[in-house]
Amino acid sequence: MKLYIKQKVFSWRDRFTIKDEHGTDVYTAVGEFFTLGKHLNVYQGTNTDCRPVGQINQRLMSFTTRFGITVRDNYIADMVRKITFLTNDYRLEGLPWRIDGDVFAHDYTLLDERSNVIMALSRAWFTWGDSYELDIADGYDPLTCLCIALAVDCCLCVRRS
Repeated sequence: MKLYIKQKVFSWRDRFTIKDEHGTDVYTAVGEFFTLGKHLNVYQGTNTDCRPVGQINQRLMSFTTRFGITVRDNYIADMVRKITFLTNDYRLEGLPWRIDGDVFAHDYTLLDERSNVIMALSRAWFTWGDSYELDIADGYDPLTCLCIALAVDCCLCVRRS
């Protein structure tokens, strides 16, 4: 399954639309306004009035950049940035999965404990706002993979600022 994430550029808060392979809006991610740390809520479809199905929340009392990931009211994992100087390396605490990425932070691969690919995350070059393509392997929850991809974007955003 493929999902496409596109950030809206001219918005007071982070706002992403997530489409499937057919161009249908599947999810919407909206950042909270005036909060300490970054907070993203993921909604099914385009209805942001209902309860979120996923959340990404920055943990402020941490030595490194850390985001908590919640899917369907269940805590899944913490995305933690490893302390490195030249690369963007992350680990997931709470899942037996790992993330491998490149030096320029444009391509990431989510792997299980046997090094099987769960998701490939590619960031588009030269676009207004952040744009990503997620290629999710069969048998894995797309919402969990989406929330992990959004947590990677949040970590990159915090590092840039």
